[in-house]
Amino acid sequence: MAKAIMFLGTGSDVGKSIAVTAFCRIFKKRGYRVAPFKAQNMSNNSFVTVEGGEIGRAQVVQAEAAGVLPSVHMNPILLKPSSNHGSQVILRGKVFGQMEAINYHEFKPRLRQIVFESYNTLARNYDVIVMEGAGSCCEMNLKKNDLVNFSLAQQVRAPCILVADIDRGGVFAQLIGSFMLMTRKEKILTIGFLINKFRGDPRLFESGIAYIEKKAGRPVFGLIPFFKDIFIDSEDSVVVQEDKRNLRPISQNTINIAVLRLPGISNFTDLEILMHEPDVVVNFLFQPKEFVAGYDILILPGTKNVMEDAQWLGRSGWKKAIKEFVKKGGRCLGICGGYQLLGERIRDPLGVESDKKEVRGLGILPLETILEEKKVVRKVTGTCLMNGKKVTGYEIHMGKSTILRRVGKPFLRIHEPGNKQFWEDGWSLEGDRITGTYVHGILDSPGFRGYLLNSIRRTKDLKERTARQGRLDRFHQYNRLADHFETHCDVDRIIEQI
Repeated sequence: MAKAIMFLGTGSDVGKSIAVTAFCRIFKKRGYRVAPFKAQNMSNNSFVTVEGGEIGRAQVVQAEAAGVLPSVHMNPILLKPSSNHGSQVILRGKVFGQMEAINYHEFKPRLRQIVFESYNTLARNYDVIVMEGAGSCCEMNLKKNDLVNFSLAQQVRAPCILVADIDRGGVFAQLIGSFMLMTRKEKILTIGFLINKFRGDPRLFESGIAYIEKKAGRPVFGLIPFFKDIFIDSEDSVVVQEDKRNLRPISQNTINIAVLRLPGISNFTDLEILMHEPDVVVNFLFQPKEFVAGYDILILPGTKNVMEDAQWLGRSGWKKAIKEFVKKGGRCLGICGGYQLLGERIRDPLGVESDKKEVRGLGILPLETILEEKKVVRKVTGTCLMNGKKVTGYEIHMGKSTILRRVGKPFLRIHEPGNKQFWEDGWSLEGDRITGTYVHGILDSPGFRGYLLNSIRRTKDLKERTARQGRLDRFHQYNRLADHFETHCDVDRIIEQI
């Protein structure tokens, strides 16, 4: 059976996922067969595995860093929030059902077997399992039915490293406070700390490290500097939803892309590849007043609750702003939920997402979507019918869209890899000015992305460019991340303790 190590957090978004990604790469570079594991993840940013199941995007990134194919066993429980109180529960890649938070916590003890079966499946096939906790490891009201933090670490005898985020402030309270809340057994499992997102001269924090080590009696294994030049997929939409950065300036000399920051935004990593193109500006917009003149294309991304977001478009003023943009000749691309929103109406007769039976869409594309209980989860590949470019990606959606009037043309011709049965996907109007598709990851295909961007460059008399090779560069980024951690962290000391 494999050895294991677990990275726990003092809270959410402190850097557990990044630490796991880094150590997956570090172990791989040292010749170990390594796999990531997160028993339960809460994220609307998901991906399709080799088995055709759905897991959190963070575990896909970690698997890539480990040099292995992502599997549903790496994230056996995925929660996809669809409201303030409820989530869609996905077990080993397949939809189990919709649950309110309180019902799920009562249900958690029944999930332990699923968690340990998946862990043991990995442990039989790998040398090291790098495990990730969830949220804070010391949420006292949730410990009783904990599936993913100390209870799991105790079961598999995994030494634990507690990760804190110094950038948000209060790092002493984060680490020492969490340690003091631990039981005696939990303290024994905790072998040390990592302090993440440090800015400034590390010599100024030497006394801080000494204080933490004296108070807790555990070493600080690393003080990891904040970085902006290593590009790793973000785990969850909180990165976008709570983005406080100023909007980047747009100009006539750049391709200006507006992404609608929907309240239920999901799979926003579809857009991250655009940010790596040298002359492209991507801004996530939440208020219509931010949608100023000068944007070349509006992208409507995926959403976990298309019914609520369709109503939000009307209340917020976005519906009027988008229709005016399209009327004046603006380009528009909808992906998955964004494609559904471009249609005339969305129906939910079975109450999959809402107690409303029908809501109005933007009315830009001539389609109707009916939400269904069965979820479509599959990898796809094919051709764009507008330009002949090859596309690859994946589908994750609950709805089926029907074209109401044959105004325009199908957008893609696709099939599942290994299956010769093709079908048409999406719809387009006025050539490819207004388009929609169910295919996530379509922009990762360099031929398609290059065609889209160059068509905009031509209208602005800008020099055409060859699109970057896209996500293939991510493996170089994993190496850079591993080097960053090895430079600022006592990796050998950590490995000696597992």
